[in-house]
Amino acid sequence: MSLFGFIGKKEKENLNKGLEKTRESVFTRISRAIAGKSHVDDEVLDNLEEVLVSSDVGVETTLRIIDRIEKRVARDKYLNTAELNKILKEEIAALLAENKTSPVPDFSSPLPAVPYVIMVVGVNGTGKTTTIGKLAYQYKKAGRKVLLGAADTFRAAAIDQLAIWAQRADVPLVKNQMGADPGSVAYDTLKKAVSTGAEVVIVDTAGRLHNKVNLMNELAKIRRVMEKVVPGAPHEVLLVLDGSTGQNAFEQAKQFTSFTGITALAITKLDGTAKGGVVLGISDQLKIPVKYIGTGEKIEDLQIFDRFEFVDSLFS
Repeated sequence: MSLFGFIGKKEKENLNKGLEKTRESVFTRISRAIAGKSHVDDEVLDNLEEVLVSSDVGVETTLRIIDRIEKRVARDKYLNTAELNKILKEEIAALLAENKTSPVPDFSSPLPAVPYVIMVVGVNGTGKTTTIGKLAYQYKKAGRKVLLGAADTFRAAAIDQLAIWAQRADVPLVKNQMGADPGSVAYDTLKKAVSTGAEVVIVDTAGRLHNKVNLMNELAKIRRVMEKVVPGAPHEVLLVLDGSTGQNAFEQAKQFTSFTGITALAITKLDGTAKGGVVLGISDQLKIPVKYIGTGEKIEDLQIFDRFEFVDSLFS
C-alpha cells in the first residue's frame, strides 16, 4: 500500500500549489547538486545536505535524512540519481512516521469533548487571527456549532480583525473593548458556549506582552478561568507559526513551548515562501505535532497536516 493518497483531490491541488515556491527552489538546488552525476555518491550526499539545510529543513533533521540515505545506498549498492526524489520522499516520510504522533482526525470526526475548547497562542504577525477564522470556517463547514472569543484585548486591531473573520466564517463572537481583562472575556466565552450548546470554542490570546513572564502569567490565568467553566479546558493549545520566517519559526516554537503547554502547531504562509522545508524540521525535532498548515489567503486555505502528503507534494 502506498504511503500517499489520503487526502481529497482538491486538497491535494491546494497543497501542491501552496508548496510551489518551496518545491521549485528545492528542485533547482537538487538539479545542481546532481549535475553530471549518474549515481548517488559522497559528493552527491554532501551537496544534498547543503540543499536541505539551505531549504530550512534544519541541521539535525538534515543529518538524520542523510544518514538514512547513506544506509540506503550501502544496502542497495547502486542508486541512480534519477531516483533521488523518490528516495527522499520515502526516507523523509519514514523518518516523520517514527515520531509516533497520532493521525490528526478531520474536522467532522467525533470531538474528544463538548464544548471542545481551543486556546490559540502566537506572536503578532504570524497569521494567528487568520488561522482562527479559517479554523472556524472549517468546523462550521463540517456542521459544528462554533463560537469565537476575542481574549487578545491588548490590541484594538486584534478584536476588529477577529470580528471580520467571525463574520466571514458566519460564527458568533464574544468580545469586549480594548483593555478589558482577557480572563473575563475567556470566562464569558465559555459560559456562552455552555448555555448555547456550542461544540467548538476557539479563543484568541495576546500575541505579546512586554515580557515573557507577563505573557506566561496571562496565559496561565486564562487557562485557570477556562477550567472553572469547562473542566479540562482548554483541550488544545495551538501555537501559530509563520512558515515564511524559516528557522526563526523553529526557534520561536522552541522558546514558546518552553514556557507554556503547547499541544499542537499551525504553520502558516507556506504559499508565499520557499522555506516550506521548515515544516519537516519542526515536525521531526519538536515533540509537538504539526496539526494544521496554511497554504493560501482564502478562508478555505487551511489544511490538516498530513506528513505523507506534504512530503509527496514537496518532492514530486
